[in-house]
Amino acid sequence: MLTKRIIPCLDIKNGRTVKGINFESLRDAGDPVELAEYYSESGADELVFLDITATEERRDTLVELVKSIAEKINIPFTVGGGISKISDVERLLRTGADKISVNSAAVKDPDLINRLSAKFGSQCIVVAIDAKKTEGIWKIHLAGGKIPTEIELFSWAREVEERGAGEILFTSMDHDGTKNGFANEALAKMSEMLTIPVIASGGAGNVSHFTDTFLKGKADAALAASVFHYGEIDIIDLKKELLKNNIPVRI
Repeated sequence: MLTKRIIPCLDIKNGRTVKGINFESLRDAGDPVELAEYYSESGADELVFLDITATEERRDTLVELVKSIAEKINIPFTVGGGISKISDVERLLRTGADKISVNSAAVKDPDLINRLSAKFGSQCIVVAIDAKKTEGIWKIHLAGGKIPTEIELFSWAREVEERGAGEILFTSMDHDGTKNGFANEALAKMSEMLTIPVIASGGAGNVSHFTDTFLKGKADAALAASVFHYGEIDIIDLKKELLKNNIPVRI
């Protein structure tokens, strides 16, 4: 089994880290630069930065904030939010991002994945997918979960892999912020049908949820926010528990 990754996520609005439930009721979770530096020193394997209102507000990602964070950390850094063209990616990579995440723009223009992968390499391209179950069918949503589509989750996941994505970040909107566990059934199905890594997101509430998403959900990495931001779970303690369950992690 390959080493599993633990990834804190910084959801950014108005320059601050925020966290909500089911993509709603956002509350402040701290200064993103301070949090990023803390996670870099506290055992996180990677860090994800999502400018959650960039697409909705039709503006570019917060480049200066990305630069400030990149200067403070020494772990792989993925940046997403408002990315829709090659020049966006070039600017963010120059600023300090290691990987970029695309979501809404890729759905609106699927060939964007092909172009970015060809230009920067698939290892640099993460496709984020936000989805919720509607009448028994997982359907993807855009613009920070605000715009529903009729696109089915698994067919889109297969397509983004075929178009050159190096990784998928799947967030269950139904589980987000609930602390009731990850969407392991959907994760397992996705992991089994794809060859690229799948990052689980949405629902972490305790250590057993991470164990479950690696063993039952077959996820390659687990992303979480509030349980880390508010000190409910210590990353090193989490990794020690995962090792007890024969889940390989880096300490």
